[in-house]
Amino acid sequence: MLLYLLRHAEAEPCSTADFSRRLTEKGIGQAERVGEFLLARNLKPDLILTSRVTRAKETARIIFEKLRGQSDLSEVSWLACGMDPGTAMEELTAYAKFDSIMIVGHEPDFSGLIATFLGMGSSGSVNVGKASLIAIDLTRFTSGGGVLRFFLPVKFLR
Repeated sequence: MLLYLLRHAEAEPCSTADFSRRLTEKGIGQAERVGEFLLARNLKPDLILTSRVTRAKETARIIFEKLRGQSDLSEVSWLACGMDPGTAMEELTAYAKFDSIMIVGHEPDFSGLIATFLGMGSSGSVNVGKASLIAIDLTRFTSGGGVLRFFLPVKFLR
């Protein structure tokens, strides 16, 4: 399976609750840029899974719309802030039948998951910026079970 990881785009710096922080205008533009990049290169995941946190849902919805609904979109609780890499690996096994999926979530959760899939042992050398797009080819849903295909900050997505 090809796993795309997309960190949510830029969100408001503060809100009454972290859960409800919305995308800024810049964040909306970042998400649109990612969606246009995917569409132009025919990179259409079979399924988009998103955190239920507002900024992630908004990012995922923009990607879904840019891909013209050619992917399914679903919210899952395990992608919320504080996701554990072990839990994510276990949850992802339920989607093994898909050729490709995208997960939209948060930092530092994604750094930990990427480091785990790549067998790095520590996430100290991984830092996923807002609206960065990563692709990992998964052969196994275990530590070291993935191969990095690309890691693209949003500023390189033209």
